[in-house]
Amino acid sequence: MASGRRVVITGVASHWGGELARRLERDPSIEYLAGIDTGAPPVELERTEFLEADIRSTVLSRLLPGTEPDTVVHCGILWYPEPDKPSRVLHDVNVIGTLQLLAACQRTERLRHLVIRGSAAIYGCEGPSPGFFTEEMARTLPLRTRFQRDVSELEAYIDNFARRHPQVACCTLRYQPEIGPDLDTPLARYLSLPVVPTQLGFDPRLQFLHAADATGALEAAVRNPVRGAVNVAPSGSISLSRILRLARRPSLPIPHPLFGPALERLGRQLGVGPLYGDGVRLLRFGRGVDNRRLRTEIGYEPRFDAVAAARDFATKTAGRRLGPSLHLGDLTGRLAGAAR
Repeated sequence: MASGRRVVITGVASHWGGELARRLERDPSIEYLAGIDTGAPPVELERTEFLEADIRSTVLSRLLPGTEPDTVVHCGILWYPEPDKPSRVLHDVNVIGTLQLLAACQRTERLRHLVIRGSAAIYGCEGPSPGFFTEEMARTLPLRTRFQRDVSELEAYIDNFARRHPQVACCTLRYQPEIGPDLDTPLARYLSLPVVPTQLGFDPRLQFLHAADATGALEAAVRNPVRGAVNVAPSGSISLSRILRLARRPSLPIPHPLFGPALERLGRQLGVGPLYGDGVRLLRFGRGVDNRRLRTEIGYEPRFDAVAAARDFATKTAGRRLGPSLHLGDLTGRLAGAAR
């Protein structure tokens, strides 16, 4: 990295924003590091200036230019509905927040690099999908969920910004879902249920990214920014049934039209929270993406392939049980009742 870089991270209160800031603090060539969010970072940071602000606010257009960054990293995109908040907040933060950030970036004269931590949900989830999507295949399948459409919309805004500001290298990282023993996400909680509901007749091929690689890829993109979209995923894929075998979790097949409602109701009982629509489709059809651009252009080689990521998660969460201790028959009864 060039000497004297100034980096600002939005969404620094998220796991990913906080971990990125912690790593970048070790780099003496970064002259200035700041984090923007409505809450404090989840990790202890020593030389990151915390700027409390809502990304949806117009105050961002005054705050960001004052920090004079050459690099902005947007980690403020939400993947799941927040507890006790309406699902509308997800759209407002992701789409309206990204628009406000781009408006602030237009007024930031020194800005040369914009890195966005986005989602591979832009490819959709369908039965007749290719084994691995490449970056140019976005929007070739229907975008059926609100989250998929939001991701597509915000990427369109970013592409438009990149065309109007060619001096700024804009890179959208399309992440596959992450797993890790220390992650508290709906996906990790789903895989930690005492009995895991699955969709009858479906065994999706999945690419769950190891948490260490998720942070490593983000850091690499900051250090070696490129233009355009880049898939962030492990190599290979693994079936859901094999993940559950590795984790030694019994499964309970449910007719797929009832899967979403059943899991949502069960989730509230066990403290899992609602499963978002994109997740339901992902766990039915799966989704694979090609990671060659990540490896060859950004220069990051994932430490864990899809099987190794699932195995590491299974090993380090062995014995973990989410929710009350239930017998299989008890849980089966709850699921059946929730599905009705």
